Amino acid sequence: MATKYYTHFVTSDSRAQSSSFSNEWSGVVELRQPLSNTRASRELRALLAQSFDLDSDDIRILHWARLH
Repeated sequence: MATKYYTHFVTSDSRAQSSSFSNEWSGVVELRQPLSNTRASRELRALLAQSFDLDSDDIRILHWARLH
């Protein structure tokens, strides 16, 4: 069963010449398995970075919450 999370985060591409360039995103992310409690933020950053073809250091999560 899929688990849904509301996410609000900022992306920035450290490879870009202007490191001040960033985009703000929010929406629902659906995962096949729930995030682990101890590493949830790190796991979510890694998954979002993979989706955006960025490094996880280029993702800054502002807020996230599991949807019921």
